[in-house]
Amino acid sequence: MSKTTAKQRTIEKEITLSGVGLHTGENVTMKFVPAPENHGYAFKRVDLEGEPIIEADANYVVNTQRGTNLEKNGVKIQTSEHVLAALVGLEIDNVLIELNSSEPPIMDGSSKYFIEALEKAGIMEQEAVRDEYIVKEVISYKDEATGSEITILPSDEYQVTTMVDFGTKVLGTQNATLDRLSDFKTEIAPARTFSFLHELETLLEHGLIKGGDLNNAIVYVDKEISDATMVKLQKAFKKDKLSVKPNGILDNLTLHHPNEAARHKLLDVIGDLALIGTRIRGKVIANKPGHFVNTQFAQKMSKMIKMERRNNIPSYDLNQPPLMDIHQIMAMLPHRPPFLLIDRILELSDSHVVGMKNVTMNEPFFVGHFPDAPVMPGVLQVEAMAQTGGILVLSTVPDPENYLTFFMKIDNVKFKQKVLPGDTLIFHCSLITPIRRGICHMQAYAYANGKLVCEAEMMAQIAKKK
Repeated sequence: MSKTTAKQRTIEKEITLSGVGLHTGENVTMKFVPAPENHGYAFKRVDLEGEPIIEADANYVVNTQRGTNLEKNGVKIQTSEHVLAALVGLEIDNVLIELNSSEPPIMDGSSKYFIEALEKAGIMEQEAVRDEYIVKEVISYKDEATGSEITILPSDEYQVTTMVDFGTKVLGTQNATLDRLSDFKTEIAPARTFSFLHELETLLEHGLIKGGDLNNAIVYVDKEISDATMVKLQKAFKKDKLSVKPNGILDNLTLHHPNEAARHKLLDVIGDLALIGTRIRGKVIANKPGHFVNTQFAQKMSKMIKMERRNNIPSYDLNQPPLMDIHQIMAMLPHRPPFLLIDRILELSDSHVVGMKNVTMNEPFFVGHFPDAPVMPGVLQVEAMAQTGGILVLSTVPDPENYLTFFMKIDNVKFKQKVLPGDTLIFHCSLITPIRRGICHMQAYAYANGKLVCEAEMMAQIAKKK
């Protein structure tokens, strides 16, 4: 987890939209309401007693047929993805979405009208810095039943690519890519939802898509239409006459892009992954995406991020130049090899310090400490944390080379994982109390491989060399 310099954002004022729900056919009034920092996205059912709130959380997904449907304490929200995609696409972090029905209005089946409303409401910056999960390794989820797969890779910004294959002549293989969120408004938001004729017949038979018409869904005709079916469709869509265009689309709707279906699938991916609850910096590659695989991946990411937050595992770009290299460290600390146990200082403030050590098989202590199964001694892990903390305390005096640091006390030492050759150790030491009279009281942690390996509470004092 990393904090970027970007600030959180919400909207400046409330704004209301009205329309019909695609599946319910009910008239719906939806209101976007400004929300405080760290609020995230949430839906409020103002038509129900107590006006219950459902957070946009992957763990509340209960059904993914014909949309991503959430439920909390028996209260439901249907087809949430188009609204959430608009919020992510405009990089808005905190909004409350009030509804007087279980489903947002379908509008034209895209995110276009939500984008327009949110921009009309105005977007304002808040004081809090935005949390962002930086992807450091490849993470994947595959639905073995369908072959659908989502993978996310490290990247400098949030990017999404969708690859779809519908296996029909009228709509074959398509791809779509979003390289920058700033392009979402023009390139992805207008892409409308779609359905195949064979799906449409089933939905109509079961009384679904009551709010559907040819203005909010593209219908691809993947089979011959019988006269009886045509009559049903005319009745459902309140049309005197329907026809099939040469491009295989029902009636006279014109595509915005030849790959509009793939673009809409990309829109759905962005909306569904909003349920992770945290901004993502990484490149998403979705092969045959659908709401089920999207939300399963969102749940996996959500759990992973919560676990890292729970363990408070920091993230640092080790490719960046260090704040202090080994020469600057030796100019401040009295330690020398083989007892100098930190290689770099990555961060330093008045209250904390972050150091690093690359553990190699060439370490002198591996010669005698389990040479056939080398493990870094726990006491040396504590010593390395202490040396990192020594940089913090010695940075408070103008001539650190004239001082030594001595332990006074070590408490609550815990070893969580083995440290092995090849590991990169990150040490994080922060003050428990302010430094007084050269006495430093610190909480120290050591991490390796994305896990906490050691922790200790330490007290040390600096004394001038005689």
